[in-house]
Amino acid sequence: MAGVEKFSGKTDVLLTRDLAQGRDFPAHSMLSLLKKILGQDGKFYDLLEASAQQAVESSRLLIKLHGSIGTPEFDANLLELAKSRRKDKRIGLHITHELCQTFVTPIEREDIEALASALYKIPKTTEKIGERISICPSQFTTDIVGKQLQMLVQATDVVVEMVKLLRKISDVEKIQDAYESLQTIEGDADKFMVGILRDLYQGNVDAKEVLILSDIYELLERAIDLCRDAGKVVFQVALKYS
Repeated sequence: MAGVEKFSGKTDVLLTRDLAQGRDFPAHSMLSLLKKILGQDGKFYDLLEASAQQAVESSRLLIKLHGSIGTPEFDANLLELAKSRRKDKRIGLHITHELCQTFVTPIEREDIEALASALYKIPKTTEKIGERISICPSQFTTDIVGKQLQMLVQATDVVVEMVKLLRKISDVEKIQDAYESLQTIEGDADKFMVGILRDLYQGNVDAKEVLILSDIYELLERAIDLCRDAGKVVFQVALKYS
């Protein structure tokens, strides 16, 4: 992100003033300014990829959190999960700022905003899952949660792959293949959810445990659905520009 932020602020103002007044300045500076104005310096791709990476990071932190239940590291892992969500929020604000400063964007502004919003919802939901786990009695956490977490990591990995493919948006087939993989993960997660809820409802399980676990299971399913939603935005953008 440092590279994205480097050519901004006062430098832009000075170069734009010099250009308006007919002053000479280095050709590379003029080229950089024109690329920034025309949205061709890759900053939006950089920011969207950074946001997607936070989705992966938050899902992996959630696995780390789940594995540290009952240990001294649990609170620190929960804090890291919250930091990941806040970092993604800052990326989203940066995207909004850059949209206000750029005349022409590589893809439509509405698509950039839609994808940024969809990506942010993933770490936001993983933070909620972490909070639920933090107040859940340790005896209620199960290996089933770990299986859903692994599916979530798989889904976020595919999301990162799809967002990176936006740079080669004409390669619709690769984006479609990745989206189909994402849909498969989401479909498998739905089937898995039905099975574990059936076992939970029909088994000899305490009502309190049913309430707690079903809440966590449904939030995990929601997080995977959000990955599919982000992938759908990328796929629709690819179709639009194909």
